[in-house]
Amino acid sequence: MKTLVFATNNKHKLDEVRKIASDLVNIVSLEEIGCHDDIPETSDTLEGNALQKALYIKEHYGFDCFADDTGLEVEALDNAPGVYSARYAGPGHDSEANMTKLLKEMDNIENRKARFRTAIALILNGKEHLFEGIVNGRITKEKRGTSGFGYDPIFVPDNYTQTFAEMGNDIKNTISHRAEAVKKLSAFLSTLSE
Repeated sequence: MKTLVFATNNKHKLDEVRKIASDLVNIVSLEEIGCHDDIPETSDTLEGNALQKALYIKEHYGFDCFADDTGLEVEALDNAPGVYSARYAGPGHDSEANMTKLLKEMDNIENRKARFRTAIALILNGKEHLFEGIVNGRITKEKRGTSGFGYDPIFVPDNYTQTFAEMGNDIKNTISHRAEAVKKLSAFLSTLSE
C-alpha cells in the first residue's frame, strides 16, 4: 500500500481523512516523519496554501505528500473569512474567538448563506494534483452542538437541520467539504497501479 504524508498537525483532520481514505493509502502524519516545522501558509488562496504545504514536505523531507486548506466563505461578508478562517479573530487559531467574531459580524444580517471549501494539493511522483470539495449551507444565529471542530457549531449544511457539530462525525464525514475533496483524492489514487 502506498504511503503518503498528510501535511497537518490537526488531529481532527488527520482522523477524518484516515477514516475516509485508509483502505487506499497508508496516511502518515507530520509527527510520524519527525516534522515539527512551522510550515508557511502565505498564499492568498486555499489552493496556494495547500500546495505550499505539500511542496514544503516534499522539498524538506522527500515524501510524497498531500495537504489541505479549508475556508468558510460567507456570502454576505464577501466570502470572508475565507483563506483567513483559522486566524479570523487573531493569530491564535482560536475557534471560539473566530465563531464569536463571525456571529457578531452577522448580527442583523438576513442572508446567512455560506459554504465550506477545501482544497487538497497532492505531490505524487513529481507531479502536482488539486482536488476541491464544497458544501453549501448557512450560518446559525448561535452555537449548537459539541462534536467536530472549527466553525462546525455554527454551520448547517443544505438539506439538513443540524449543525456539523450536532450531527456527529459519522454523518459529517460522509457529506463535508473535506469528505468531498478526499473522495476525489481517493478516486484518483484508486486509478493508480501499485
